[in-house]
Amino acid sequence: MAALPDSKPTPMMAQYLRLREEAGDALLFYRMGDFFELFFEDAKRAAAILDIALTTRGEHGGAPIPMCGVPVHSAESYLARLIKAGCRVAIAEQVETPEEAKARAKREGTPSSKALVGRAIVRLVTAGTLTEEALLEPRRANVLAALAELRGTVGIAAVDVSTGAMVLEECPADQLGAVLARLSPSEVVVPEDWPHGPDEAIFRPRTTFASDAGAERLKAVHGVATLDAFGAFTRAMLGAAGGLIAYLDHVGRGSLPLLLPPVVRESQGTMAMDAATRASLEILEASTGGRTGSLIAAVDRCVTGAGSRLLAEDLSAPLLDMAAIEARLALVQFWRDRPIERAQVRDILRSVPDLGRALGRVVAGRGSPRDLGQLRDGLSEAARLHHWLSGAPDAPALLAEVTARLSGHGALTDLLARALVTSPPTERSNGGFIADGYDAALDELRATSGDARRAIAAMEARYREETGIASLKIRHNGVLGYFIEVSARHADALMAPDSGFTHRQTMAGAVRFNSLKLHEEAARIAEAGGHALAAEETHFEELVAAVIAAREPIAATAAALARLDVGAANAERAAEGDWCRPGIAEDAGLAITAGRHPVVEAALAKTGERFVANDCQLSDINRLWLIGGPNMGGKSTFLRQNALIVLLAQAGCFVPASAARIGLVDRLFSRVGAADNLARGRSTFMVEMVETAAILAQATSRSFVILDEVGRGTSTYDGLALAWAVAEAVHSQIGCRCLFATHYHELARLAETCEALSLHHVRAREWQGDLVLLHELADGPADRSYGLAVARLAGVPANVVARAKAVLAKLEAQREATGGIAAGLGDLPLFANLRAAEPEPATPEQQLADALRAADLDALTPRDALDLLYQWKRDLPRSRG
Repeated sequence: MAALPDSKPTPMMAQYLRLREEAGDALLFYRMGDFFELFFEDAKRAAAILDIALTTRGEHGGAPIPMCGVPVHSAESYLARLIKAGCRVAIAEQVETPEEAKARAKREGTPSSKALVGRAIVRLVTAGTLTEEALLEPRRANVLAALAELRGTVGIAAVDVSTGAMVLEECPADQLGAVLARLSPSEVVVPEDWPHGPDEAIFRPRTTFASDAGAERLKAVHGVATLDAFGAFTRAMLGAAGGLIAYLDHVGRGSLPLLLPPVVRESQGTMAMDAATRASLEILEASTGGRTGSLIAAVDRCVTGAGSRLLAEDLSAPLLDMAAIEARLALVQFWRDRPIERAQVRDILRSVPDLGRALGRVVAGRGSPRDLGQLRDGLSEAARLHHWLSGAPDAPALLAEVTARLSGHGALTDLLARALVTSPPTERSNGGFIADGYDAALDELRATSGDARRAIAAMEARYREETGIASLKIRHNGVLGYFIEVSARHADALMAPDSGFTHRQTMAGAVRFNSLKLHEEAARIAEAGGHALAAEETHFEELVAAVIAAREPIAATAAALARLDVGAANAERAAEGDWCRPGIAEDAGLAITAGRHPVVEAALAKTGERFVANDCQLSDINRLWLIGGPNMGGKSTFLRQNALIVLLAQAGCFVPASAARIGLVDRLFSRVGAADNLARGRSTFMVEMVETAAILAQATSRSFVILDEVGRGTSTYDGLALAWAVAEAVHSQIGCRCLFATHYHELARLAETCEALSLHHVRAREWQGDLVLLHELADGPADRSYGLAVARLAGVPANVVARAKAVLAKLEAQREATGGIAAGLGDLPLFANLRAAEPEPATPEQQLADALRAADLDALTPRDALDLLYQWKRDLPRSRG
């Protein structure tokens, strides 16, 4: 925030400036009555983002103070837009009433007329700490992550504050990017001055990331003396957890949200995918941004937001444990075989509220009567599902486990059912959410209030009769309370001293009065109403306490409902698209029959077109497929569809194929398509090479790699040389399963020296001058690239295509004469032999340059520097000239 002008501020402005400094880089929402006001640079920034009027209020330092504001009752919608724009917002609320402020001023010896209501920042609203329903996407988790490094290992603590689910893990520092890509956190917290966090990381004091303090914070949160029951946590994990909890305490101003017992995620338990692979495969977000066109959009048939969030987690972290994968697949198979029961369970789940997020709001102190009602209704539906599913024949193990977690809340649901009205309101300040019959004293207070209102109605009728004024009305507002109102022409009769009425207010065309009896009845209403509201508030706190006491079992039920939804939804998707149950094996094979790309197939179905399915059979003796053919022929689609089928299978989903047998894949890599990364100064080719380098460095023999057009971003000779060397490395150094698409026909020569490499191509034909793309995969090398035909198909002018054809004929004739650009490549030794080759010894000049770079010039004395120069001169060979 820009510096504020120097001036002696008013008391209110002094209070604001103090809070403004405390808010740091966050916008300050300063509560004034029914509005949150923003001033100075905050106002300018917020007005631009929210597109609201920017005004001024008073002066500071001789200049008008910029100001804008938003109503308190609709603040959530404005907060959502500010958070989406990357802002953090500090909420400064009034923490005392005007009466309390006056009493305080009296104690301090300050005139009560100058008493300023106390305000304090009660909460920081940040992207990773949202719990409000209006600020969250129902189908997307909202993850906050904290990172702590210890001797090259990074501990990661991640929590979805809206549900309290907390996971601890660790990874080598060089794999942090892949972990963050999987978590996709909305906000990341790191120690101050730590250089390895993401660009938008929030820096916090290093002391809050101490592992000992982290262990103590976890114990305090969960009320335990030891963490042994939760799992074995490393020091790096505990450091990250400490930083996370300290940050939540900071933004909540001492009030922590729901935090469930932490779960350890084993780094070896899920398939590894780097950020480039996730972006290339468009798992949770399409390349154009948003969900539409992504894998999850094509797969998700969940009927609850919690189910969709769990499915996204499954797709982001496919499993490596065969037993766990088979358990998920068995649950899908169970529902796939029972379409009638599947429809029934999905109908029930549709009516289940989002238990996890309702619980999160209640525990965080932001719950409403409606949230309690959602917990009541959701737990009741869970009990109904438990009763129905408990007797299911041939239930798989995962269904039995899920069913067991759906019950056990009878006492709580009975309490909530007795205490709450059928449809509780979202606001509790006006009462009306405690059911009749729950509290006899509250019922009596309501009856008293109701009797008083009926008395006022009777009083209105009596006053009309006594005064003869038929238009006389008894009204109510927040300033005057109850009052009698007549038109101006009838006011004189009530102004008489003996009329029994007291003048209160004169309006345009109307005059307002009071009477002793009306005052007495209004006092009865106010007293009874106030006591009733206090009683309801007490009951609300009691109900909240009962929910908090059962928070962990409720969270377990919410998770069970989500898993049930995912299993039934995956079965629905399988039935809808005729997807098959994949077989999972420990070997390194891959056998997919009639595989399809789920996203492309769904897009084609909307236009009535049919997707052409293709087989993919990889094994130890045939693990690298070199695929040629024209652009637009379907090479990239074929590559991606097989990667997605592997991902879906290990996530526990059925797959779009007639049959599939998947050998477990430990790491999935996709280098398909690239774009300039101008922010980092990287060209398309540089991005391609960085991604390829990561594959060559990290892939193992159990990995699955798809490569598309490696080397296309540079000259023909450079590109061919790189593609040739990369293909050899994948085949002979790594030995993993790989689909390699290319336009370099010369790479077919690799089949002569790479025994596990086979040649394939996508079919195309020219018919009467037009190119027909068949999208079918066939054995053998491509006979030509059809580049000119594709250009003509794209609308390149005929004269340009004709000229290109003439140039091509000349080039091909020259290639025939010289043996082509791949001439002699067959005589090269296999690239795999180069891995163990010794590097060439450095020349004396290179040794001198290395020594110069290594020298600490600032630490050298003049004498040391002179000795070093003499040494270098002796070591440098004389000129050969």
